[in-house]
Amino acid sequence: MIELDNRFDLSTEFQAMAEQVLAAAKAKGATAAELDIDKSMGLSVEVRMGQVEKLQYHRDQGINLAVYFGHRKGYASTGDFSPQALADTLEAACRIARYTSEDDFNGLADAERMATEFPKLDLYHPWELNADMAIDMALQTEAVAREHDARITNSEGAGVDSYAGMSLYANSHGFMGVSHSTRHSLSCSVVAQDGDSMQRDYWYSVSRVPGLLESADSVGAEAAQRTVRRLNARSLSTREAPVLFVPQMARGLVGQLVSAISGGSQYRKASFLLNSIGQQAFPDFVQLREDPLIRQALGSRSYDAEGVATQARDIVKDGIIQGYFLGSYSARKLGMQSTGSASGATNLLLADTGVSFPDLLAQMGTGLMVTELIGSGVNGITGDYSRGAVGYWVENGMIVHPVEEVTIAGNLKAMFKGIVAIGDDVDARGSIRTGSILIDKMTIAGQ
Repeated sequence: MIELDNRFDLSTEFQAMAEQVLAAAKAKGATAAELDIDKSMGLSVEVRMGQVEKLQYHRDQGINLAVYFGHRKGYASTGDFSPQALADTLEAACRIARYTSEDDFNGLADAERMATEFPKLDLYHPWELNADMAIDMALQTEAVAREHDARITNSEGAGVDSYAGMSLYANSHGFMGVSHSTRHSLSCSVVAQDGDSMQRDYWYSVSRVPGLLESADSVGAEAAQRTVRRLNARSLSTREAPVLFVPQMARGLVGQLVSAISGGSQYRKASFLLNSIGQQAFPDFVQLREDPLIRQALGSRSYDAEGVATQARDIVKDGIIQGYFLGSYSARKLGMQSTGSASGATNLLLADTGVSFPDLLAQMGTGLMVTELIGSGVNGITGDYSRGAVGYWVENGMIVHPVEEVTIAGNLKAMFKGIVAIGDDVDARGSIRTGSILIDKMTIAGQ
């Protein structure tokens, strides 16, 4: 049995280590310093065709240290926590800083923006899972999928993963924060064949709380059903039509927005939404909110990688962009303030328009429902969007047949403004929570 809980009661030890390293950095003449210490462990199991293919226990630890001599920055890291290794790492960081060019935007985040409150986000739920239990669960998941339909002829496998970790961030402002977190998942992917048609699909469940994972039977059955439904897919002739992105694919559209309004894209002037705060980028019914303090959510945190306090805020309100995602460096480059986004976005919640998935199909009438995207044909500077797509052709609000070997194309600016509805079928399995998104029209290139 992996006693994950007892192995991460290391807060006191790591706090003392952080204080010693920061004091040593100051003694070497550093004007500022920051570090993070991470320690994690977990168990991963993969099975395929009823046989165990991987059983892995993993443990990782590391310390990442940055020192500043004025606006010159040096960075070094190590996985060895011995006193000599820490001294060598500090010396390496200081040496690098002395030879690095000055950058006026370097430095710790502003002291007044450090988090001072640490709400209990309930992110730590270790799983008392041993290898036999994990293997049995993975085998059961795959068996259910393979036995679901005679057309399931092969398997890409089923997997169980469990992770528990502790991280500490500290800097010479006097800030020190410690967080514990867990993440567990169960997944399955199988292959179906009917004559000359062969398809694969998958399903997964993920949560910080093991008891909230879907059952092995549920994950296996869903993977099988999704795979069988794709059999005998065919292409389409080239046309323009509405496109409905199911939640798993809609999440990627929100991700494109995040990338476009992140600080790095903005100060590098490499965004199709450059200088977009205050701009109407979506229809006025679109509301996107960031909430970093949702209990047990996968994206939750009370402070970012620089110790800056996070807070709930509107990203898009009434279709208008309200703010960017900024760490301290990008904020200074833009003459703005950090938004507590040095670790990226937290939990993003796209509000639905009160429409169920069947009603979305009916509203679309005739068009393409996209369930998988292939390739990465997105130009973040121009917004041009072109990706291979798999899904289902819909007529009169009813699914007619599965579709493959098509490409959907458009421009993200037009796609965002072309959103006509957002479903209430929200997928909460990630840090971006959204339902299906219906776009008025895109080019579908096929035969």
